[in-house]
Amino acid sequence: MKSDLVIVYHRAPYEEVMEDGVIVLREHKSPNGIVPTLKALIGRIERAAWVAWKEAEDPAHPDFERVVDISDSFGTYAVSRLPLTAEQVRSFYHVTSKEAFWPILHGFKERYNYDPVDWPTFRAVNWAFAEAAAEEASDDAVVWVHDYNLWLVPGYLRQLKPSVRIAFFHHTPFPAPDMFNVLPWRREIVDSLLACDAVGFHVPRYAQNFMAVAHSLAGAHALQDAETDPRLASAGTALNEMFTPLALAVDGRTVRIDTNPVGVNFSYIEDLAAAPAVAEKVEAIRAGLDGAKLVLSVSRTDYTKGNVQQLEAFERLLKRRPDLLGQVRFMLVSVGANRGMSIYEDVQQRIEELTGRINGTFGSFEWQPVSLISTAIPLPELVAYYRAAHVAAITPLADGLNLVASEFCAAQGEDGAGVLILSEFAGASVLLEGAIPVNPFSNAHMDNALEQALAMPAAEAHGRMALLRASARRFTLQSWADATLDGFAALKASPVAATAPAA
Repeated sequence: MKSDLVIVYHRAPYEEVMEDGVIVLREHKSPNGIVPTLKALIGRIERAAWVAWKEAEDPAHPDFERVVDISDSFGTYAVSRLPLTAEQVRSFYHVTSKEAFWPILHGFKERYNYDPVDWPTFRAVNWAFAEAAAEEASDDAVVWVHDYNLWLVPGYLRQLKPSVRIAFFHHTPFPAPDMFNVLPWRREIVDSLLACDAVGFHVPRYAQNFMAVAHSLAGAHALQDAETDPRLASAGTALNEMFTPLALAVDGRTVRIDTNPVGVNFSYIEDLAAAPAVAEKVEAIRAGLDGAKLVLSVSRTDYTKGNVQQLEAFERLLKRRPDLLGQVRFMLVSVGANRGMSIYEDVQQRIEELTGRINGTFGSFEWQPVSLISTAIPLPELVAYYRAAHVAAITPLADGLNLVASEFCAAQGEDGAGVLILSEFAGASVLLEGAIPVNPFSNAHMDNALEQALAMPAAEAHGRMALLRASARRFTLQSWADATLDGFAALKASPVAATAPAA
């Protein structure tokens, strides 16, 4: 049976675990993260499917079923498992996506690495994803493609199944033309995205950048724009946009541009923070601080996340303010990703070196100023740290959105007085009102923000957190799902906008 909604994402919508010698497909425990976020729509569609890759030694004869039916708390849906070799995965994801695309998306031109890219393999993998999606989709289905490693899927899918509506959602920043056009495959990528009926982004800046890239490469022009929704604007900040594009025209076709930031499961985190077991953990954390203030930062290990800059700022604080020795601690949760990639190993090594230097210089047998956690923390425990922290420092050098900031606000509760330091270059900076904005490229900005947060009076901190929580509540998992489904309904009520791009 064909599906009315097909989600195309590189990761599977479940965890594979070994139980009693048998592989079991288990639902993700946490309600947060990109996979549960996408699955929030599945239970609201009569028939849905998901396309993801699964490693196989011989893709022509994989040792697993290509399509399986899954039933979990989100609903019942089909999962089409695309068999890829380990080398295909390494090439299309770890090399092309992470070494060529990732640095350009985040504005790190100096880290861009063109040499090892195998573009034919990237094309072949994207074509295989498009074939699998076409096989699962009904004639008038919506096919929802996710993120930059599947940039070519829309163009291929339009050739394979012209009748479907194609939506694409970009989870990372989208750069301006002078950065994006570094990519030698830029026209092929943009032509594929322009084969969509709708292209979506978190915040107006990324939508504007896409409009500019489409204009520079394909001659597209803005068909409709509007003053930016006040909830998506923060005057004077680095990512603020006064106007938001709604549609573009190219070659006689119309492509809708959606701006719809993903949110967190706010009420779930709020309830979790109030649970007795979490409340006990909060008390234990605070007792262990022995009166010191806790500065918390949570992210993946990545040069875009600003972890090194955070440690350097904390080191400068302790040098500048010896009176704070023993009075403030910094907990950095920096979870390793994509092990085996030298660009991430170098960042991890630098983080570990800085942590050792700070603890060796300023610590004692009784007190260590920095705690470094390099493994994922279960959500209930993480929520306890959110609630116990006096300051959350979320200071990426570039970030598509950053949901940790909203999680921190949700966990604080109605009586919360935690202070949020938030980078101007995180997409969330235009959504969350009440944070201390910081430019992570400036030592002075980082230093002043940390001093301000630690010295903030309780009344001001409580007032700021009330504003933060109110703004974080505007964009939740539920609101994102509602807006997305409304957009799909509008697509299905209108003619197919795009035609197949030239081969």
